[in-house]
Amino acid sequence: MGRGRTFSREFKLAVVRQGVVEEQRSAQGCREHGLAEGLLLRWRREYAARGAAAFAPPEATSAAGLERQVAELERFCGQLALENAALKKGLSALASRSGTR
Repeated sequence: MGRGRTFSREFKLAVVRQGVVEEQRSAQGCREHGLAEGLLLRWRREYAARGAAAFAPPEATSAAGLERQVAELERFCGQLALENAALKKGLSALASRSGTR
């Protein structure tokens, strides 16, 4: 099943701010923009929690983000090391069978 529509950060901010400035009820904003009420409420919660930084991707420089990235790179290096070892083993087995070694 698809994830549905994707909305830009600017659109989300405009919809949430419109609701705040015009003191619009959720149902009215949902009808006006064709949104599910739960989605608009989630956007409003995020805006209330993060303000102008809402809907922006999390910073890649945060400690948790960097740790996650390092762990992913370490897993990738381990996978490459295993693949490299398997290729070397296969190559040496092939060479010994063909008598070139």
